Amino acid sequence: MLNALVAAVTLFSSVVTPNGWVPPPAPADKIIIDVVTVNGTGCRPGSAAVSVSPDNTAFTVTYSEYTAQVGVGAKPTDLRKNCQLNLYVHVPQGFTYGIASADYRGFASLAAGATGLERANYYFQGNSPTSYVNHNLKGPFEDSWQFTDEIEVGAIVYKPCGEDRNFNINTELRAAVGTSDPKKTTSFVTMDSTDGAIKTTYHFSWKPCPKPKN
Repeated sequence: MLNALVAAVTLFSSVVTPNGWVPPPAPADKIIIDVVTVNGTGCRPGSAAVSVSPDNTAFTVTYSEYTAQVGVGAKPTDLRKNCQLNLYVHVPQGFTYGIASADYRGFASLAAGATGLERANYYFQGNSPTSYVNHNLKGPFEDSWQFTDEIEVGAIVYKPCGEDRNFNINTELRAAVGTSDPKKTTSFVTMDSTDGAIKTTYHFSWKPCPKPKN
């Protein structure tokens, strides 16, 4: 287990979105989440650990290397880092789900002229990935950041009813030199936290499945 909690990921069964849309009620039965794999340059084996909550309705991912950086001390491959979470959600009978929104938090230190990027997309096994939702940062910047991916109601992708499909969440961090001087400055974007208070939250949207015909 890592020494410090760096990022937490929690799945909720209902949410009121910022645009005022209220999703259908969540199922009353307990939701069980299995974390199948965690892969990527930002969460290499041994640098990330997954802990599922006692009631199986949430999970936490702790990172120690999820940082994209450029400039002094950075390797050429450090400018882009990614992490893919592959989840199996045990859906209560009669329901299916999609992701309505996701909240991301982190920290960035960008020299004047440098830029940073946080992006994510989502898809069910066997389906094409959704388009990336991009969030940009511009230097000079030295602070925490928070972004929300808000999925339009008509664009929410739901798991096909009656089918077992794992759900994939791809996140990515990038840092770019831009007009900064990489020989004199270091710029980075991270899903890291010195106090362990950073959370990435995914909100479910539930939908009843049609009842099978007799």
